[in-house]
Amino acid sequence: MEVIVRPDREQAVSLVAEIILDRLRAKPEIVLGLATGRTMTRVYDLLAQSAVSFACVTTFNLDEYVGLSAEHPGSFARYMRDHLFEKVDIDPARAHLPDGAAADLRKAAHDFEELIKKAGGIDLQLLGIGENGHIGFNEPASALMSRTRDKTLTPTTRAQNAAFFCGDPNMVPPRALTMGIGTILDAKELILLATGEGKAGIVARAVEGPITASVSASALQLHPNCKVVLDEDAAGSLKFRDYYDFVFENEPEWAKYRR
Repeated sequence: MEVIVRPDREQAVSLVAEIILDRLRAKPEIVLGLATGRTMTRVYDLLAQSAVSFACVTTFNLDEYVGLSAEHPGSFARYMRDHLFEKVDIDPARAHLPDGAAADLRKAAHDFEELIKKAGGIDLQLLGIGENGHIGFNEPASALMSRTRDKTLTPTTRAQNAAFFCGDPNMVPPRALTMGIGTILDAKELILLATGEGKAGIVARAVEGPITASVSASALQLHPNCKVVLDEDAAGSLKFRDYYDFVFENEPEWAKYRR
């Protein structure tokens, strides 16, 4: 795991966008795993503003609420259309989200896993982290090798997502269909982006604490190619900050991103 700390939120977001665009330039037919939420909105703004084509890109989103149609203003399908898909030249048939409106959620989860396999697996998975340490909607106590399935959301998670539902946590659907932790770990490369002081404590537990089901993001320590990009505020509780900064300043692969 590599931890990169940038001076502020905009520089952290810009670094993540630059990495994604570089991967896309190197492999126009890349398979991207995508995330949603306020942290990702600016990333998608920067991707949409670039001149890089998404015509051959295939995408798989981490999750979708159970019971919401793709047209619902709080759905992640709507979020992705508003913030990225309708702003780039992606083929809509290549943009996949779990079907939270499916009558048979178990079948929908299985079909989603099969689509990922058919695409050759995810090359680069973008991640955020919840206030309770979840990645995707893998809440605390999720199995570390879990696959796509429906999960009940905690009150903490519903409160965190209330901004997309008129600020009312009770309007946030209580369940979601989500990639499992094992599904996420299957991706060839992972990038977790976290900003803000409110994420500092859980980021430190995920990055430097024990690998535990109580913090699902801690499973990322097992991945051989995982990058964690933070702003100063989100890095505030890290114990090994000096080492992370030394690696970023001295590793050749980061030379083009240092400025």
